[in-house]
Amino acid sequence: MDADALTAARRGEWARLDELSRRRRLGGAEADELVTRYRAASADLAELKTSAGRTPEGDYLSTLLARARLQLTGTPDNVLRQVPRFFLRQLPAALYRLRYTTLVIAIGFVAVAALVAAWVARDPVALASMGSQAQLEQYAENDFTQYYSENPAAVFAGMVWTNNAWIAAQCVLFGITGLWPVMVLVQNAVGVGTSAAVLFAFDRGDVFLLHIAPHGLLELTSIFVAGAAGLHIFWAWVAPGRRGRGEAVAAAGRSLATVAIGLVFALALSGLIEGFVTAQPWPWPLKICIGAAALAAFLVYMLVVGGRAYRRGETGDLTEYETGTPRLIAG
Repeated sequence: MDADALTAARRGEWARLDELSRRRRLGGAEADELVTRYRAASADLAELKTSAGRTPEGDYLSTLLARARLQLTGTPDNVLRQVPRFFLRQLPAALYRLRYTTLVIAIGFVAVAALVAAWVARDPVALASMGSQAQLEQYAENDFTQYYSENPAAVFAGMVWTNNAWIAAQCVLFGITGLWPVMVLVQNAVGVGTSAAVLFAFDRGDVFLLHIAPHGLLELTSIFVAGAAGLHIFWAWVAPGRRGRGEAVAAAGRSLATVAIGLVFALALSGLIEGFVTAQPWPWPLKICIGAAALAAFLVYMLVVGGRAYRRGETGDLTEYETGTPRLIAG
């Protein structure tokens, strides 16, 4: 075939394809026309390459088809647009989905910590197994409170933040096991309970509660949320529904991995409170109010902003463009 003759015959059609592929928005009829012209131009390019090999006309047509393909398939959102979507839609919606599981975990955590504290504080043998009388008294009178002030505030806040963020990330990343989040939560509940038991045994229960409350409200809630995210991933593996097990776990993992990222910021705030507020010689009502305000802000974000995003169809997962077209399932 004569490349010049084909170009002369198709010039108008190719120009129309070029025009449609450059438009910012296409109506329904224009999108259908673009698909039709894209197919016709693809056939022309195949014919050119078969009969004449590589030609300037073929290179030009390849460029047109590449631009048209980009118009049809779209492009990823700009990062500056992805960030607001993450914080205003994806993350709060993922948090909102965990609300009931988080509540159950919180109740269970408090119950375990309270039972451990009551048992150890009332059982001399259990209390003695934790150390000598002098060691326990030293912990209750000095070590517990000095923990919050023995390091510079910035260093302490950073240390607490990285440790808690790692714990939260483990709960999500290893949630597929079903055991890891439970183990982490139980270990922390027992740790809180034993610390409380020692201080209550030496009549310093008020000191324990006052030092835990400012930062612990948000810090523990964040750990509860991380545990809930991990258990949801595990449940997606146990009960995938109509989807394949791998597909269900992948969707849950993508949507709930956003929780691990979001909790980094929540735990950074609780770390700042623990480092710069808990050890300050301020009135305790003020310090507890600061911690309560931080928790209230997190709950509003989780329940109000998240509820709004969830009702609009957001789940926390990536968009279809980012994940690929889902497999359709009948029924």
